[in-house]
Amino acid sequence: MSHPLWQPSETAARSTNLARFMVDAERSCGHKLTSYEDLHAFSIEDPGAFWRLVWDRCGIKGDPGAPPYLVDGDKMPGARFFPKARLNFAENLLAGTARASGDALVFRGEDKVSRRMSPEELRRQVAQLQGFLRRTGIKAGDRVAAMLPNVPEAIIGMLATSSLGAVWSSCSPDFGVQGVLDRFGQIEPRVLITCDGYWYAGKQIDISDKITEIAGKLPSVERIVVTSYLGAADALVQRLASDGRRAETWDAAVLGAPVEAMTFEPFPFDQPLYILFSSGTTGVPKCIVHSAGGTLIKHLSEQQLNCDFRPGDRVMYFTTLGWMMWNWLVTGLASSVTLLLYDGSPFHPSWSVLWDYARDERCTHFGTSAKYIDALKKAEARPMDAHDLSTLRVILSTGSVLVPESFDYVYDAIKKDVHLASMSGGTDIVGCFVGGIPGEPVWRGEIQGPQIGMGVAVVDELGNVLEKGKGELVCTVPFPSMPVGFWNDPDGRKYRAAYFERFPGLWHHGDFAEWTPHGGMIIHGRSDATLNPGGVRIGTAEIYRQVEQLPEIKEAIVIGQDWDNDVRVILFVITQDGVTLDKDLQDRIKRQIRVGASPRHVPARIVQVADIPRTKSGKITELAVREIVHGREVKNKEALANPEALDLYRGIKELAE
Repeated sequence: MSHPLWQPSETAARSTNLARFMVDAERSCGHKLTSYEDLHAFSIEDPGAFWRLVWDRCGIKGDPGAPPYLVDGDKMPGARFFPKARLNFAENLLAGTARASGDALVFRGEDKVSRRMSPEELRRQVAQLQGFLRRTGIKAGDRVAAMLPNVPEAIIGMLATSSLGAVWSSCSPDFGVQGVLDRFGQIEPRVLITCDGYWYAGKQIDISDKITEIAGKLPSVERIVVTSYLGAADALVQRLASDGRRAETWDAAVLGAPVEAMTFEPFPFDQPLYILFSSGTTGVPKCIVHSAGGTLIKHLSEQQLNCDFRPGDRVMYFTTLGWMMWNWLVTGLASSVTLLLYDGSPFHPSWSVLWDYARDERCTHFGTSAKYIDALKKAEARPMDAHDLSTLRVILSTGSVLVPESFDYVYDAIKKDVHLASMSGGTDIVGCFVGGIPGEPVWRGEIQGPQIGMGVAVVDELGNVLEKGKGELVCTVPFPSMPVGFWNDPDGRKYRAAYFERFPGLWHHGDFAEWTPHGGMIIHGRSDATLNPGGVRIGTAEIYRQVEQLPEIKEAIVIGQDWDNDVRVILFVITQDGVTLDKDLQDRIKRQIRVGASPRHVPARIVQVADIPRTKSGKITELAVREIVHGREVKNKEALANPEALDLYRGIKELAE
C-alpha cells in the first residue's frame, strides 16, 4: 500500500500521553528526541534511566529506592530492576480508582446479569476480603487460586490477595477437573475462590459437581469461598461442608464481614504477584511466576503510553480468567479508567452484543482477539451501521495474527477514525513485545512497532540480526516483566531452557517474524509450528491469510507432516454449513494460496474436518494436531477446550498416501 489505513491528525498526535512523555524523556536523556524511534532507542540504550522515568511519569505509588535502578543489566537472565524499591500492587490500583470519577467496574453477563461498582464499593469489598484472608492466616508468598468468570469478585479477590503480598492464580470455570488440578495442584493454594456456575450462549452451566471433585483433590486448600452467579452458592457450600471442607459463600465471608481499615505493606519490586500457566499441550503446564513491580510498570508503560489510557476512559477487553489479557486489563485501574467486564458468548443472542455494550457504556478502548474480528467479518457484521461508536478511540487485538483483510474490515465496518493496535507478546512476559504506537500511522497487515523498553530484534538460526527477511523474534535487553522464574524450579534450569538456551544472552520468544519497510512487524506464527517443506521456512499465518479469504471456509489449521524424508504441508478446513470440500473447492484453495503466497505454500493434501482443537484461551493448536497425525499422543489433553476434536485427526486415509 502507498498510503496508511489510518493516520492521526497532528493535533491528536500531540495530545497523546506518549507525546507528553517524550518531553520528559528529552530532559532525562539530555538530547533531542524527534520521533518514536528516538524514544525507543533511548529506552533500550539506557533502560535503568528509562524505567525510572516511567515510574515517575506513570505515577507509581511507592519508594523506587536509591540508584542504580538496574543491576547486572548485561545479564539475561540475571538482570534486576529497582533492587531497593518497595511498593504494593493493590495499593497502586486502588489509588487509581480513588482518583477516578464514576464507576470503577461495570459488568454484563450475557443478557442475564448487569452490575455497577463504584470506587468506594470496590475498596470496601477489598478491605472486607483482605480481613477475611488475614484471619485465615494468609501471608506473603501464600497462594490464592480462583476459578471464576470475568466478574467483579475476581478483581476484588486479586486485589485483596496482592495487598497481603500473597500470590494470585486463576482459570476460567470451563476448565475440566484435570486441567484445574494440573495447574493449581502444582502451586498448592491455601484458599480457593470459585462460583456455582456460569452462562454461555444462553445456557446455564452448573459446575457444582466439578468444584466438589476439585476440592476433594486439592488437599492444600483450607478455605473455599463460593460466589453466586446462578443462585446456587448456598447449596454448593452445604455440599462442600458435608464433605468436610470449610466453605462459605461470598456474602458470608466478604459482604457480611466487618469493614476493617485496609493496610498495604510495601514489598520488594520482585515480590511474586501472579502465577500464570503455559498452554500445556506438550506436558503439564509450566507455572510462570511474575513480579508485582515488573507487572505494574510494564502494564503502565503499555497502557498509558502505547495504548493512551487516560483518566476517565472506559476500557473493555473481551477475555476470561484463563488468558493473560485479564491480568493486563485489571491493571488499568491504576490509570483511573473504568473497566467494562463481560462474560459469556460474544455472539449471543447476536453478533452485536459486545457492540451494544460498547455503545451503551461509551467505550473508549475495545480489546478482543484476532479470531473474533475474523468471525465478525465472516458474519458480515457492520457495527458502524447500527452503533454510535463516537467515543471509541482505540481497538486492541491480540491472541493470534491479525491478517491484512481484518485490518480492512475494521476500517470499513467498525470505525474509520480509530487507532487499530495489533499487539503481540504473551503469558511469558504478561505483556507485549510489539504493538500500537499512538501518533503513528497504521499500515495494512502490520503491527506498528516495538513497545518502548523492549529491544526487539529478528535473528536467523545462528542468532545473527536480520534487517529484513523472516526469522526468530528475540529481545536483546532486559525488561522488568521477565518472570521471577518458574514454580518448583529452584535452580532455574527450566526457566533458562525455556527462553535463553537457544540464543545465549537473548530472550527467545518463539515467534516467526519479520520487519516491514515502515518499521513495523509481521508475525508469521509460532516458530515451533513453522513449516519446512524443501527446507524453506513458512509461517502458518501466511497460509491462513489466504484460505480465510474464501467465503466457503469457516476456519483452517495447517501442519507439516513428515513425508518421504521431507515435510509436506497439510491443510485441514472447516467449511461453511452446507459446503462440501469437492475437487473444485480444493483447486480454488490451492490457486488462492499459490497466487496470494507462493507455490511452496500450496498444501499437498487438503482435508475437511468438523472441528479444530484449541486451547482454553481460544488459540488453535497446530502442535497437538501434528502429534496426532504422526501417531503420537498429546501429553496433556486437559489443556484443550475441546480435546475430543483430536480424534478427528487420527488415521486419516488421505495422509497415508
